[in-house]
Amino acid sequence: MSKHDEMKRIRDELIALSSSPLYRYRTENRYFPVVGEGSHDAHIMFVGEAPGENEAKTARPFCGRSGKMLDELLASIGLDRASVYITNLVKDRPPENRDPSPEEIALYAPFLDRQIEIMQPRIIAVLGRHSMKYVFEHYGVASALAPISKIHGTVYTGQARYGPVTIVALYHPAVALYNGSMRPVLINDFQVLKKYV
Repeated sequence: MSKHDEMKRIRDELIALSSSPLYRYRTENRYFPVVGEGSHDAHIMFVGEAPGENEAKTARPFCGRSGKMLDELLASIGLDRASVYITNLVKDRPPENRDPSPEEIALYAPFLDRQIEIMQPRIIAVLGRHSMKYVFEHYGVASALAPISKIHGTVYTGQARYGPVTIVALYHPAVALYNGSMRPVLINDFQVLKKYV
């Protein structure tokens, strides 16, 4: 089965995931699950936390203001969306953009694991504390976990079933929207990815 077909299977399973506590909220609001976007052959995968309203309406990750900031950060290292893969830990929007619950993370994380196995990225860049905690714990670098303010822009080597994987902790792009003085910090942190481009 091709990578495209395997990803399509994940999408179909997510659409039908009526066991999710977020399923009713999704259907009542005519939202979509947000599987991911970009190249299935990308070496770099970005993992956010959960979709916001714009994302749930369009089924596209990071398509609102945070997405514009992410596009700008990618451009700063000579990349665009088509050359990376962007997804989230939780694939459905939690109400009022609240943090995903531990139960929601437990339900949706296996879909992310499958995406990682299908794509086998060399670099996983985590955007936000929930995705950071999950990826660090799941790929063998839990001992390095610390507040994002302490480890942003830092590179770690984790272990996936297919081999070593580089994990980079990054601030969520929304940080620069709420605090403009953080923009240069995010741009600087992204430079660590440049050598993998």
